[in-house]
Amino acid sequence: MRRILILIAISILILFAAFAFISIFFMQTYKIPTTSMVPTLMPGDKIAVNKIVYGPRIPFVSVRLPGLKKPTRGEVVVFISPADRSKAYVKRLVAVPGERLSIKDGNVYINGKIMVDPRIARNYYYSQGDYAKGNKEIVVPEGKYFFMGDNSISSLDSRFWGFVDGRDIVGKAIFIWWPPKRIGMIE
Repeated sequence: MRRILILIAISILILFAAFAFISIFFMQTYKIPTTSMVPTLMPGDKIAVNKIVYGPRIPFVSVRLPGLKKPTRGEVVVFISPADRSKAYVKRLVAVPGERLSIKDGNVYINGKIMVDPRIARNYYYSQGDYAKGNKEIVVPEGKYFFMGDNSISSLDSRFWGFVDGRDIVGKAIFIWWPPKRIGMIE
């Protein structure tokens, strides 16, 4: 009986270690708490986030393993909030390092040209917050990114707290896995 209990305990430890390894380096799940990404993501949606694509961070040290690519405009990304480092946010990447961004009449302009990418252009963006007020143009610094929620009227995002450091990017949101009626890829 003791041998069986030891085998069960070892199996459980191996299972937890494998789960931790996968969560740290490959994939992690998050639950959407707010309406900031409606209609793309709804409150209560559970999403899977791919950490390999941008390179996973090694816990407790400031080291990131090499990724497959850099984040690109239009992708839905999970990152550590610069406003509250204890929270992970999910928003759409709107501008990458070196780009000039402005919001006018609900449209996003990058380097003076209106965005036509349907993932961004389909949403109305309000020019509010310290970083987007009054149609002003801002430049995204090197190593930083600018994120906004698809439902910009109810989204605290880069318009309010500024740029996200590339080191704080967790991964790319790839699909909704719960609830069953919403299962699908995230665009």
